[in-house]
Amino acid sequence: MGEMNAYVALLRAVNVGGAGKLPMAELQRLCEAAGFLSPRTYIASGNVVFQSAKTEAQVKVALEAELAAYAGKPAVVLVRTAAEMAAVLAENPFPRMPGNRTVAYFLDRKPSADALQTAANRTSEQLRLGLREIYVYYANGIGDSKLKIPAAKHGTARNMNTIAKLAEMAGSLESRSRQKQS
Repeated sequence: MGEMNAYVALLRAVNVGGAGKLPMAELQRLCEAAGFLSPRTYIASGNVVFQSAKTEAQVKVALEAELAAYAGKPAVVLVRTAAEMAAVLAENPFPRMPGNRTVAYFLDRKPSADALQTAANRTSEQLRLGLREIYVYYANGIGDSKLKIPAAKHGTARNMNTIAKLAEMAGSLESRSRQKQS
């Protein structure tokens, strides 16, 4: 078996309530079916942390396949390693702003340099590019915002409080696996 990595998987547009929903226990089971170890979900919005010897790309493909088989329609998963998740938190360009009003849109690839120029309906929001993220501070809260970011359309957003918790969960999985190896 290869080296174990801790990953965070973020499901996009997961219906956690109502018809066609994905209970978090089911998400955990799907992760186990994909061969991932120690899967743990965090709040019912499609966040899961686990270990795998697979690469990030392999993890994404495996989990999307399990989800598609379960839901009967294509699923999108954004994956980050424990270190990448910690970096997203550390690189937050709005560290003094409330974590529940500051989000990162996770993308599969680096946003284009002009990604923010296409944003529409911008009022008080502040936007910055990350490595594979777009950061947004919603000064008036996300609920009333009409902001549209075409470059983030295939991504999924998480606020800084959730990102901090996921980074912590993935980090503790990572350090546990390192202790086992030494």
